[in-house]
Amino acid sequence: MDIDTRPTTEQCTGLLNSMGDALYVIGGKWKLRVIVALRGGHKRFNEIQRAIDGISARVLSSELKELELNGFVKRIVHAQTPVIVEYQLTGYADTLSPVLTSLADWGAMHRDKLRRER
Repeated sequence: MDIDTRPTTEQCTGLLNSMGDALYVIGGKWKLRVIVALRGGHKRFNEIQRAIDGISARVLSSELKELELNGFVKRIVHAQTPVIVEYQLTGYADTLSPVLTSLADWGAMHRDKLRRER
Protein backbone atom coordinates (compact mmCIF):
# COMPACT_ATOMS: atom_id res chain seq x y z
CA MET A 1 0.00 0.00 0.00
CA ASP A 2 1.20 3.48 -0.83
CA ILE A 3 1.66 5.40 2.41
CA ASP A 4 0.69 8.67 0.67
CA THR A 5 -2.89 7.54 -0.06
CA ARG A 6 -5.58 7.77 2.62
CA PRO A 7 -5.67 4.31 4.23
CA THR A 8 -8.76 2.48 5.36
CA THR A 9 -9.08 1.72 9.07
CA GLU A 10 -7.79 -1.81 8.47
CA GLN A 11 -4.88 -0.58 6.37
CA CYS A 12 -4.03 2.02 9.01
CA THR A 13 -3.98 -0.67 11.69
CA GLY A 14 -1.75 -2.81 9.49
CA LEU A 15 0.61 0.12 8.86
CA LEU A 16 0.81 0.93 12.56
CA ASN A 17 1.50 -2.70 13.41
CA SER A 18 4.18 -3.01 10.74
CA MET A 19 5.87 0.23 11.79
CA GLY A 20 5.69 -0.86 15.41
CA ASP A 21 7.39 -4.14 14.53
CA ALA A 22 10.13 -2.31 12.62
CA LEU A 23 10.74 0.22 15.38
CA TYR A 24 10.83 -2.54 17.98
CA VAL A 25 13.70 -4.22 16.10
CA ILE A 26 15.73 -1.23 14.84
CA GLY A 27 14.45 1.62 17.01
CA GLY A 28 16.34 3.49 19.66
CA LYS A 29 19.33 5.75 19.61
CA TRP A 30 22.06 3.24 18.75
CA LYS A 31 20.97 0.23 16.67
CA LEU A 32 21.09 1.86 13.25
CA ARG A 33 24.38 3.54 14.15
CA VAL A 34 25.87 0.15 15.01
CA ILE A 35 24.66 -1.24 11.69
CA VAL A 36 26.14 1.72 9.80
CA ALA A 37 29.45 1.34 11.67
CA LEU A 38 29.61 -2.30 10.56
CA ARG A 39 28.81 -1.57 6.91
CA GLY A 40 32.50 -1.09 6.20
CA GLY A 41 33.24 -4.69 7.15
CA HIS A 42 33.81 -6.80 10.23
CA LYS A 43 35.03 -5.02 13.34
CA ARG A 44 36.06 -5.85 16.86
CA PHE A 45 34.09 -4.49 19.80
CA ASN A 46 36.46 -1.60 20.57
CA GLU A 47 36.57 -0.58 16.91
CA ILE A 48 32.79 -0.31 16.87
CA GLN A 49 32.79 1.65 20.11
CA ARG A 50 35.37 4.11 18.75
CA ALA A 51 33.35 4.55 15.55
CA ILE A 52 30.17 5.52 17.44
CA ASP A 53 30.69 8.68 19.45
CA GLY A 54 29.11 8.54 22.91
CA ILE A 55 28.10 4.88 23.15
CA SER A 56 29.11 3.09 26.35
CA ALA A 57 30.51 -0.43 26.38
CA ARG A 58 27.48 -1.71 28.27
CA VAL A 59 25.02 -0.23 25.80
CA LEU A 60 27.04 -1.41 22.80
CA SER A 61 27.17 -4.94 24.21
CA SER A 62 23.40 -4.93 24.69
CA GLU A 63 22.73 -3.53 21.21
CA LEU A 64 25.02 -6.10 19.57
CA LYS A 65 23.22 -8.93 21.39
CA GLU A 66 19.81 -7.66 20.26
CA LEU A 67 21.00 -7.16 16.68
CA GLU A 68 22.40 -10.69 16.70
CA LEU A 69 19.13 -12.11 18.05
CA ASN A 70 17.22 -10.36 15.25
CA GLY A 71 19.57 -11.66 12.54
CA PHE A 72 21.34 -8.42 11.58
CA VAL A 73 24.75 -9.11 13.13
CA LYS A 74 26.91 -12.20 13.31
CA ARG A 75 29.38 -12.69 16.17
CA ILE A 76 32.55 -14.48 15.09
CA VAL A 77 34.88 -15.96 17.72
CA HIS A 78 38.41 -16.77 16.61
CA ALA A 79 39.66 -19.49 18.94
CA GLN A 80 43.23 -18.45 19.42
CA THR A 81 45.25 -16.90 22.20
CA PRO A 82 44.09 -14.30 22.94
CA VAL A 83 40.53 -14.98 21.80
CA ILE A 84 39.41 -12.47 19.17
CA VAL A 85 35.74 -11.63 18.73
CA GLU A 86 34.57 -9.81 15.63
CA TYR A 87 31.15 -8.65 14.50
CA GLN A 88 29.87 -8.47 10.95
CA LEU A 89 26.59 -7.75 9.26
CA THR A 90 24.54 -10.59 7.87
CA GLY A 91 22.94 -10.60 4.44
CA TYR A 92 19.65 -9.82 6.17
CA ALA A 93 21.08 -6.47 7.31
CA ASP A 94 21.34 -5.50 3.62
CA THR A 95 17.53 -5.34 3.54
CA LEU A 96 17.86 -2.14 5.59
CA SER A 97 19.84 -0.33 2.86
CA PRO A 98 16.83 1.58 1.45
CA VAL A 99 15.75 2.52 4.98
CA LEU A 100 19.22 3.78 5.88
CA THR A 101 19.50 5.76 2.66
CA SER A 102 16.07 7.32 3.13
CA LEU A 103 16.78 8.21 6.76
CA ALA A 104 20.15 9.75 5.89
CA ASP A 105 18.62 11.77 3.03
CA TRP A 106 15.76 12.96 5.22
CA GLY A 107 18.15 13.83 8.08
CA ALA A 108 20.33 15.93 5.77
CA MET A 109 17.27 17.70 4.35
CA HIS A 110 15.93 18.40 7.85
CA ARG A 111 19.26 19.73 9.08
CA ASP A 112 19.45 22.06 6.07
CA LYS A 113 15.91 23.24 6.73
CA LEU A 114 16.73 24.08 10.32
CA ARG A 115 19.88 25.96 9.29
CA ARG A 116 17.95 28.03 6.75
CA GLU A 117 15.34 28.97 9.36
CA ARG A 118 17.90 30.38 11.77
